[in-house]
Amino acid sequence: MKLDFDLFKPHSLIRSGFAQTIIGSQFSGDTSLPNRLHHKVRVGSQSLLVALELPPQKPDSPLVLLAHGMGGCSESSYMRRIAHKLWKRGMGVFMMNHRGSGPGMGLSDRLWNGGVSDDLAQVIGYIAQLYPGRSIDVVGFSLSGNVLLKYLGEERQHPLQIRKALAVNPPIDLKISSHILSCNRGIALFNHYYMKLIRREVEALAECFPRSFLPGKVRTIRDFDVAYTAPAAGFVDADDYYFKCSSKQFLNNIITPTTLLCSEDDPFIPHSLFKAVHMSSAIQLYTSEHGGHMGYISKEPTPLGDHRWMDYFVVEWVCDEGGNGMG
Repeated sequence: MKLDFDLFKPHSLIRSGFAQTIIGSQFSGDTSLPNRLHHKVRVGSQSLLVALELPPQKPDSPLVLLAHGMGGCSESSYMRRIAHKLWKRGMGVFMMNHRGSGPGMGLSDRLWNGGVSDDLAQVIGYIAQLYPGRSIDVVGFSLSGNVLLKYLGEERQHPLQIRKALAVNPPIDLKISSHILSCNRGIALFNHYYMKLIRREVEALAECFPRSFLPGKVRTIRDFDVAYTAPAAGFVDADDYYFKCSSKQFLNNIITPTTLLCSEDDPFIPHSLFKAVHMSSAIQLYTSEHGGHMGYISKEPTPLGDHRWMDYFVVEWVCDEGGNGMG
């Protein structure tokens, strides 16, 4: 089944991937939400993460799990916007905060990374126990998209309730994306932005777990992965982390109906990666010429009443009953 909407057409004043990415992240739109239920999920002896729930309004609607990108959390504008739009349609929505993120800051003795598929599995299992028999759709944004694809392609048992999965702008080769963010002067602004968010998480970690492993002063994503991500998670070095956690090696093993949304002008995820990798028949790749990294600010308003085409894509994908749904 093909979803009933046209290919994305960018706003005439925001055509470049650089501009789409900035505008998409810095202008929040309507992020209002009703009160949410708080769930704490244990993922380690000294680690809890927080998932916020908008309970379902319809008894037969699927549950949707949203997982944020690097430096983000449940309170990121795209998470709040999309959660509200899904909830208004009766869906039950869970907004996952990875270790050390958002409301979960200070509840874990280490921060998350791009390979934490075990943590994702714990949250999915937790939801499955809360709502036995209810189907679950999982959406991973950016770095969580990589985590989600890794989880789906690993040799593990998945809850039978997982109906389908969507990865939005996933960095399927962590080494390449880290290098671009850290070394490309043309997009140094993005490295600065992400490092600012990560430093907040590190500060909370140092305050609540002063004896935990902490990084020194670092300037780039690559530096952070070398100084903290790899050693904190038990990898030999950053290259070992990149190699073992990049989802491109898992894509051919996925059997869950899965959709990938990416853009050809993503500033730090080369589209050539998706053309070169082997994917299973369960995966549908949906590519837009424009959109940047999770920008997708459209020329015309979507049927949801704003210019947030990514939101529209996610909502339509969840509401579509035909599997991964992208023709």
